[in-house]
Amino acid sequence: MKKFFKFLLAIFISFIPGIIGVMFTPSHGNDAWYNALNNSVLTPDGWVFGMAWTILYTLLGIALFLIMNNEKTRLSKTKAYVLFVVQMILNALWTYLFFGLHLTGVALVILLALIVVSVWMACAFKPISKGAFYLVWPYIAWLCFAMYLNGTIAFLN
Repeated sequence: MKKFFKFLLAIFISFIPGIIGVMFTPSHGNDAWYNALNNSVLTPDGWVFGMAWTILYTLLGIALFLIMNNEKTRLSKTKAYVLFVVQMILNALWTYLFFGLHLTGVALVILLALIVVSVWMACAFKPISKGAFYLVWPYIAWLCFAMYLNGTIAFLN
């Protein structure tokens, strides 16, 4: 039962940036600023973002659970936890800068930092749990796609 609550905690923690982001992200096409932007031809429909982020936050939560639950390692988990928190802060900050303040160029820089921190986090996860390491890579791939989308918006607008 203790592991189950630890799992739920890890999932909840991983969704915090998404919960914060909902306050700034347009929904149902009712954001005049975002709708007026020139986007990439590869920009998916809005529902794709919601589904993708739900999957990615879940994968991050499972990865965090694997790190939290690994009691066999003698390695310190402090670095892994700190990097996880930093990537969460950068993730929420990107949403605020991009959708809240409309600072697409600054958001792009934050997104680059988020990718770097996420790769570093994955590398910190690897010696503790290879499964956690692999679960982070879809998130990193999506962040790279998001950087392309954000860069296109920053360039075209």
